[in-house]
Order: sequence, then C-alpha cells, then structure tokens
Amino acid sequence: MRSMLKTSAAAFAILAGTMGAVSADGLTGDLKIFLDTSNPAPRATMEQMIEQFQAKNPDLNIETTVIDREAYKTQIRNFLTANAPDVATWYAANRMRPYVEAGLFEDVSDLWAEPAIADNLASTKGAMTIDGKQWGVPYTYYQWGVYYRKDIFDELGLSEPTTWEEEKANCQKIIDAGKKCYTIGTKFLWTAGGWFDYLNMRTNGFDFHMDLLTGKASWQSDEVRKTFANWRELIDMGAFIDNHQTYSWQEALPFMVQGDAAAYLMGNFAVAPLRDAGLTDDQLDFYQFVEITPGIEKAEDAPTDTFHIPANAQNKEAAREFLRFVVSPDVQTEINNGKNLGQLPVNAQSSVDDDKFLVEGFEMLSTNSPGGVAQFFDRDAPAEMAKVAMEGLQEFMVKPDNLDKILARLDRARERIYK
Repeated sequence: MRSMLKTSAAAFAILAGTMGAVSADGLTGDLKIFLDTSNPAPRATMEQMIEQFQAKNPDLNIETTVIDREAYKTQIRNFLTANAPDVATWYAANRMRPYVEAGLFEDVSDLWAEPAIADNLASTKGAMTIDGKQWGVPYTYYQWGVYYRKDIFDELGLSEPTTWEEEKANCQKIIDAGKKCYTIGTKFLWTAGGWFDYLNMRTNGFDFHMDLLTGKASWQSDEVRKTFANWRELIDMGAFIDNHQTYSWQEALPFMVQGDAAAYLMGNFAVAPLRDAGLTDDQLDFYQFVEITPGIEKAEDAPTDTFHIPANAQNKEAAREFLRFVVSPDVQTEINNGKNLGQLPVNAQSSVDDDKFLVEGFEMLSTNSPGGVAQFFDRDAPAEMAKVAMEGLQEFMVKPDNLDKILARLDRARERIYK
C-alpha cells in the first residue's frame, strides 16, 4: 500500500500562525520523503513533523510518500537505485549495511561533526557508524532491561543488583522461595537473542559482540564460551521458567503477573501489557542489566529507527536540513511523547514523558551506556545468520550439554554466510 501526502498552503498558514513567525531558511526546490511509518500513530506523527518543517521552509515543495512497512522492506533497494527520494526511513546498524556497501546511502559524517549532533546524540553514534563514517540519523529508540516485581523483591529483602554475583545471589533466594527468577518465551527465537546480547556484551564488551555478529569473530572462541558458561550458571540454577520454548513472549507474561517469576529481560514495550494485566507501578520496576566482567563499559540493546539521505537524492541540501530538524531537542521531545510514538528521544537535551520507565530508560541510554548501543541480535546479524544462531541459542537453553555441537554448527554457518 502506498499513499501520497501534499500539505496545502492554507494548512501551512494555519500551522505558521500557531508557531509564530515563519523564518525561511532559504531552502527551495522539491524535497521527496519516503516513510515506512504506515501504522496510524507513527504516520500521523511523521506527517505532523513534516508539516512543521514545511512551515519553516515555505519555498520548499515537500512530497511525502507513505509505504506499508512490509512492502517498504521489499521495495527499498529498487527505489534507492532507480528513483531515489531525498530522505528515506530505515533502521540502524547492520540493517543499513547492505545499502551502505552498495553505495546507496549518503555519507552524513559532516552532520555528526556538528556539535549539536555530536554532543547530544553521542549514545547512538555507534549504531549509525560503518567503516568510521555515519550514514544517517536516528529519530526514536527504546530501552531493554530487567523489568521486575518490586513487591516480590521487597518481600524477600532483595535490592536491585549491580554485579553478576549479586544477580545470582538474588536469583538463588527467589528460587528458594519457590519461584523462578525469570520468565521468558522462546517459541519465537528472538527473546533468547536478547539474553545472549546482554550476557555477551557484559562478558566481552560491545566491540567483541559486534565482531561476532558481523562474522569477524568465531563462535568457538574462548570469549564466546565464557558467555555461555555464564548463561549456564543461571540455567543450572533453574532460573528460567519451565517449557519456555512453548511460549511466545506475550504468553510468558502471566508468569510474572501471577508472581510465579520475579523478572523479565525485555524491551519497554512489555510495560503496557503488564500494566493492562493489573500490575501497578508500585509493583513493577526496572534495572539496568548488571556488570559481569569488571571494567567493561556497559552497552545496551536499544533498537533504533532512522532517517537516511539516498546517495542518488536530488536535493541533498534540503535533506540535510531536514535531518538536523528531526534530531533537534524540541522535535525529539514532541514526536516521542506519549501521544505520538511513546518512545525515547535520541537527543540528550530533549524532555521525556512523565512515565517512570521512559524516564529511567532515557537516563540509562543518555548517560549510563558508555559502551555503545546495539540494535538487537536479529538486527545486528544478517538475517540468515540470525536465524541459525537464534535456533542454537534456544537449543542451548533447553539442552545446554549440546553446546559444542551448537557452536561448531554456528561457526560453519558463519564461514558460509559471511563469505
């Protein structure tokens, strides 16, 4: 499904009246923007933002095309090659790599050299960097972390852990109380990928994790084996719910709601269904995944949506100005608030909605994630490798004695897929 949007001059005049004086930035010509934000709330948010940019640049003729998200994924290479827009939405890290390597995305390192971006978007720079250059800007992201039952912790006399030893000690007390430490549903494999992301980044650091997921490091290395050894400590304790391979992530929620499990390593999108199921904010809380190897800087999973300038764009000056506008503090505050995207602004100077989990996530990603921001296992690894690897991760959680066979299989896949 594709739809076109052109905002009328009357609408611009009304909008300008609400914003105060219109200041022309001297931009002229056509600006074509392609969006994959086809769901109602993100679409409305993007269209409103574009109208505001239009009001600031009345001599610019902006044409917006909205394409269904799944169709967009199949069409992007064709339109970047044949009839490129000036700005296009996409995703960070390895998901943008094919278009960077094909020469279809513009190098925008010049924007990242500007203090307003360099200083305020520092936590996301790694996710936008390939071969030492930046290839777009982020416009929204959300945190992962450990969501837990604070009332259960209080009942058992537990505090939020900060180290691996504290995490395991808490877990043992939870098990001794007849509960599981963590709920998880690995029926759809990506949830196991989240556990591996954090265990590997905390054990070996962000750079090694990226080397592994981009095929530069071996799955049979000592570093990877150490990650799995740490994971096995939890498995052997009985930390995870039984039969997790039969549950989706949603089907694993009731274990936490009913108090049979104390915590869930998950993205912030889990908060709404936990609240809907009856948990109050007095019962529910959040902490950053703990340190495992002392001295390794903490990196986080924070899937990030992005804007790019196609290499074949016709109006790159206006496109660059649009990217500056998108990441500015006020715009980031507006588009990510609870009435719009309901996620986290990427600019450290932005304000966050008065939601305790968004506030905690913003603080964590803006100031307490010096190790970098990963995009999540199946975004950072190529699709084929991600599928094979996540199958192995799920198998390990069920049959940890199969580790040697699993790692050998993943390394064979690495040699084939990255070649």
